[in-house]
Amino acid sequence: MTDWLKIYETDCGLPPGRRLDDLVAELAEALRDPDPEVRDGYPYAVLDTWIRRGVIDHDRRLALGDLMAERFGDPQIQARTFAPLVLAMIVSQGSLRPEWLDAFAAWYRAETDLRGRDDTLGWLHAVAHGADLLAAFGLRPEVDPEPLLVLATERLLAPTDHLFAEREDDRLAKAIALTLIRPDLTAERSTAWLSAIGTALAPYERGPMPVWASNTVRTLRALYVTADLGVSAERGGRPVPLAHGDAVKGRLAEVLRLVFPFA
Repeated sequence: MTDWLKIYETDCGLPPGRRLDDLVAELAEALRDPDPEVRDGYPYAVLDTWIRRGVIDHDRRLALGDLMAERFGDPQIQARTFAPLVLAMIVSQGSLRPEWLDAFAAWYRAETDLRGRDDTLGWLHAVAHGADLLAAFGLRPEVDPEPLLVLATERLLAPTDHLFAEREDDRLAKAIALTLIRPDLTAERSTAWLSAIGTALAPYERGPMPVWASNTVRTLRALYVTADLGVSAERGGRPVPLAHGDAVKGRLAEVLRLVFPFA
């Protein structure tokens, strides 16, 4: 078995005498392992480095992306929830197939296991990891941003008893914001997706809200702050304003006021 720690400690250099295809296959398998030390440890770091550096070239990225798209239908939750992380690495480097977006959308709107962390499996984070991939798609000029905003809406409005407790709301708000920096968006297209959310939240003006509604409200609040301050794809990077930040903030305020009667 490959010593991924040793590879990581040697600046992720290719080990001599090993075929790259064999190493990529081993990494792909590690990224579905139920052991969090394997799945979320040094193999993940090495794979990310090799993709960013171009060690894993375009053709290999396409093959790896096809495999990750298939994993959205995997019976094991950790395989499904780590697939979007790998695809986000690949899409961010410019490799993209439309079928990947179709597979992701079908999974993201329908996944029911939304646990952030499991005592045995470690981090799962379907909503947060999916948000990272949504953001990667949203930043690609060849991908229509509007269906991505609708997909985020569908994820938020899907019934669930899982309360976001691991900053899923922040991750999804950032993904939406990164999609909304697209210069090809009009003010109308930047805000149209909020109408369905407003309709869904309207019955909960007073009294207790269901869990999905609480998750949605917290995500929209985080998005309002992001729309006001700007957003950066990289941690610590310079914030970029949304294409129509004032329009987005105005519509967010209208929707949030429905469940904040003291405003």
